[in-house]
Amino acid sequence: MAALVPVFSRLTVAEQDKLLRDMRDLLTTRSWEGAGGLALTEDMRLTIAAQACLLTLAFDGDPYPELKSVLVYPSAFVPAVSFRWARGEAESPGPPELGESWSDGVIVIAWDQAAGAAAQPEQGSNVVLHEFAHQLDAADGTMDGAPPLPAAQYREWARVLARGFRALSRAAWKHHPDVLDTYGTTNPSEFFAVATETFFAHPLQLQREHPELYAELKGYYRQDPVRLLAPGDAAG
Repeated sequence: MAALVPVFSRLTVAEQDKLLRDMRDLLTTRSWEGAGGLALTEDMRLTIAAQACLLTLAFDGDPYPELKSVLVYPSAFVPAVSFRWARGEAESPGPPELGESWSDGVIVIAWDQAAGAAAQPEQGSNVVLHEFAHQLDAADGTMDGAPPLPAAQYREWARVLARGFRALSRAAWKHHPDVLDTYGTTNPSEFFAVATETFFAHPLQLQREHPELYAELKGYYRQDPVRLLAPGDAAG
């Protein structure tokens, strides 16, 4: 497994066991299909499932209860239909995409992007974490940047993520560099997904630049990805 997802070797034995159990459930209880001519192999499925389950390593039960299927293209794709068709709203196909998370429980992934992020998590972008974060967000019925939380936590979550959203929007407007990708300024749901990618891929930088946001995500995911950094990465 470490050959496919190097971070696996830095997990504790108990975490490795939990990850493997969750992966087995994800692989055997959902539909997995190749698209665009891709012959979906077992290693491809394992690589995607490992990243998805790393996201929810500290969660109990099924973290993706509404997920029905995972569709994998070889690379960037133009969807044949928009996810809005599931709600009866036809929409013309847009530009090529790297991933999608549909409100009716379908995730679409570009394999080359998933493979690259697994092999080199320090590259920052991670389409698997991004799209599966949308599924967590949608678990309460809406993709609005707020996954299901304890009632007492919603106010602080809203305050911290709104503050982070405004800070990233200002940085983007002023062309200032930020560890968060400016795609997160699209809307609160995309901000949560982008913040999730960064939380796992660049935890130390996120902790330094957005300490409140890092702390809020750490509380939600019940993980501290800084401890999973490879030797030498903590200095970066």
